Amino acid sequence: MALVERKPWRGVMVATALPLRDDDLSVDLDGYADHCRWLVDNGCDGVVVNGSLGEYQTLTAEERAAVVETAVAAVGGANVMAGAGAYGAAESRRWAEQAREAGCGSVLLLPPNAYRADERAVLAHYREVAAAGLPVVAYNNPYDTKVDLTPALLARLHEEGLIVAVKEFTGDVRRAYELAELAPGLDLLIGADDVLLELALAGATGWVAGYPNALPAATSALYRAAVAGDLATALPLYRTLHPLLRWDSKTEFVQAIKLSMDLAGRRGGPCRQPRQPLTGEQEAAVRAVTEKVLAEGLR
Repeated sequence: MALVERKPWRGVMVATALPLRDDDLSVDLDGYADHCRWLVDNGCDGVVVNGSLGEYQTLTAEERAAVVETAVAAVGGANVMAGAGAYGAAESRRWAEQAREAGCGSVLLLPPNAYRADERAVLAHYREVAAAGLPVVAYNNPYDTKVDLTPALLARLHEEGLIVAVKEFTGDVRRAYELAELAPGLDLLIGADDVLLELALAGATGWVAGYPNALPAATSALYRAAVAGDLATALPLYRTLHPLLRWDSKTEFVQAIKLSMDLAGRRGGPCRQPRQPLTGEQEAAVRAVTEKVLAEGLR
């Protein structure tokens, strides 16, 4: 497979869903390897492993390490961004070191989230993990972590050489412009599928993406048209896909994306607890919009 040489955190980096077996919810590593290869073969630039969409919080240490190693073997280490989220900086650093030893191109790092950390704690956390030696992509999701990586704080992290990019999940497009002013060398990565077009036009250089798990070709085409400023192509496609993309920002995003994968002929399957199956109403909503998109020939 031919991949364009680039900074490894740029482009369409799919936050991969993790296939679990129906009988015992064990990890299907062969199926996962196939999924990673399929994503890259269908227009995506790489994969992000052990994120929330990959249900990393429910994995054992052995499973989590195996997921990283499986992705690297499947698509090449440079094309893998490994999640290093953990309650403590020491554990996050160990996951960053494991990613480095496996050959990953970068790591994705949440701020401290065991409590509402202040700026000193955030800086110390990123210093510890950056010492592992891999490029660090910060992940700003204050809804779940209760810690907001503001443009000013991100600029400080970047100025100190601790991060190369940020996955921005707030949905506040105004931050893109402030961040460009305060830290012009910091890459902005789209962190929520339903603001893809807005952040692409604001200068994003990558997308940590959810819905390409089900529709890699169509969503990759949307991203590339958006970053190129080709609104004639991007806007109609965005309008068609948006009812699906907005599920990426809902609490049930893992279950929704896995259901869409099933409907698209891929293996989505179940989730581990504490995630519960979609309600009948939720399932019907996801099914309806997915089938509508598929009926239009988008894959």
